[in-house]
Amino acid sequence: MKRIETADGISLAVRDEGDGAPVVLLHGFPDSSYVWRKQIPALGAAGLRLIVPDLRGFGGSDMPPEVEFYRITTIATDVVSILDSLEIERAHVVGHDWGAGLAWVVAGLHPGRVDRLVTMSVGHPNTQRDPPLEQRERSWYMLWFQFEGIAEALLPRDDWKLLREWTRGHGDISRYVADLARPGALRAGLNWYRANVPPTREVGPRREFPKIAAPTMGLWSSGDDYLLEGQVVGSGQHVTEVFRYERIEDASHWLQLDAPERVNELLLDFLC
Repeated sequence: MKRIETADGISLAVRDEGDGAPVVLLHGFPDSSYVWRKQIPALGAAGLRLIVPDLRGFGGSDMPPEVEFYRITTIATDVVSILDSLEIERAHVVGHDWGAGLAWVVAGLHPGRVDRLVTMSVGHPNTQRDPPLEQRERSWYMLWFQFEGIAEALLPRDDWKLLREWTRGHGDISRYVADLARPGALRAGLNWYRANVPPTREVGPRREFPKIAAPTMGLWSSGDDYLLEGQVVGSGQHVTEVFRYERIEDASHWLQLDAPERVNELLLDFLC
């Protein structure tokens, strides 16, 4: 792993391998770059260069305790800092979960740095502004995570019982527990929610996020317990270039782990 410093002095752990067209892989909560382990070999074998960071607050990267360090517009500049440090002008960007939300922001605010965009599970920001009741019900945990100190105290109770139930047996739960048990790690991960989806956002002005000027593919999995399909399908209305939607059957929210062959096939077809 390389160490790359961001514009505000955060040190990030970044995996960089290969010599072909660059692809940035962005993970979500409570993951790290490790979640892409089933994609990196396949994409690398196809001749792509893989840039895979542990985003701030996760894995081997710095974990500042202050909420304001986790605003997604700030973290989008982390991606730009990584590209600048590696002397990459433009790259394909692939994101999952919070990494997908981040990928939308990178493509919207820094369009000159993104060739093709792939977002997994999460739709364009404009599709999130007025969610239906079913989506609000699925997102219950986002409100619960806002309670500073309370969430940090309750999540680890009874051998992380609530976290284990929340993942419903999917993802890398043993790794999540080990990672989040590190000093400061749980707070850092929860700060992504506190910085970007506070309850006050519901009553604030609804700003229109820019349309995306890059060819874009949205992926959603039929077993996603947290996000509805419509917000990914509807993202095509907010993309000025080609938009492609693909539904992955029989996979949980962690579709890149549950259906790696299908996900890899789609990524290679779209990016190469």
